[in-house]
Amino acid sequence: MRARHKKSRHVVLLITVLVGHVLQLCAQNASPTVRPIEPTPQDRPISWKLLPPNILNDQKPIWLFPKTVAEGKYLKPTFTFLSVTAGLIALDPTISQPLRRTRALNGFNTVFSGRNTSIGMAAFPFAFYLYGLARKSTPAQHTVLLAGEAVIDSEILTSVFKDIDRRLRPNQLPPNGDYSDSWFRAHGHPLGGIGSFPSGHMIAAFSIATVFADRYPKPAWHRWVAFGLAGLVGFSRVTLESHFPSDVFAGAVLGYSIAHYVVLRRR
Repeated sequence: MRARHKKSRHVVLLITVLVGHVLQLCAQNASPTVRPIEPTPQDRPISWKLLPPNILNDQKPIWLFPKTVAEGKYLKPTFTFLSVTAGLIALDPTISQPLRRTRALNGFNTVFSGRNTSIGMAAFPFAFYLYGLARKSTPAQHTVLLAGEAVIDSEILTSVFKDIDRRLRPNQLPPNGDYSDSWFRAHGHPLGGIGSFPSGHMIAAFSIATVFADRYPKPAWHRWVAFGLAGLVGFSRVTLESHFPSDVFAGAVLGYSIAHYVVLRRR
C-alpha cells in the first residue's frame, strides 16, 4: 500500500514539475510587463456579440503555429513540449497501470469526478460574471468572456486532435492489456472528439486558470490557486483512468498557450 501511495505522489510531482518547467520557458518569450485589468484604447473590443468573430480570428494563429515555429519563433519551448510529451507517452503504461490496481484515491476521485470538475469549471465563471454584473464591473465581465473564448478556441483544437489520433482511454484497455497500443483504435462520433489526446478537461481548466491568473495577477496567491485547482483537475483525469499523463500534460500546455498567447496577447 505504501508503494502505491508513493507512486501516486510521484505522478503528482512529475506532472507539476514538467508543466511548471514548460510554462517557465514560455514565460521567457512573453512580455515582461503585466497587462492591466482595466481596458485600454488599443484593446480588441470584447462583448457577447463579438465573441464568435473573435474566436474565428483566433483560429488563424493557432493553426498556423507550425509556420511560426518554422520561422524561428518559440523554438525552445516547442522543442521542450514535444520532448516531454514524447517522454510521457513512453512512460504512460508504467504510470497508468499501477493506478488501476489501487483504491487509495477513491475518495479523491469521488470529489474530483469528471462530472464535478465540469460543473466547477462552468460554475465559477458564471458566478464571477454575475458578480461583474452586480458590481457593474466591465473588467470582470470581460474576463469571463475571454475565458470562454479561450476554452472554445482550445476545445476546437482538442476535438480535431482527438478525431485524428483516436487514442483509447486507460479505462478502455484491458487491465493486463498492452497500454502502449492505444493509438488509432477508438471509435465514436467525430463531433464529440473520439480520442483521449489531449485531455479536454485539462485544456479547458488551464485556459480558464490562465485568463484569471493573467487578468488578476495581484495578490500573487491568485495564480497559485488558479493553477493549483487546474492541476488537481488534471491529476483527477489520470487517477480516474480517463486519460494518460501525456494527455493531461499536453492539455495543460496547450490550454495555457492558447489562452495566454492567442487570446490575451491579441486583445
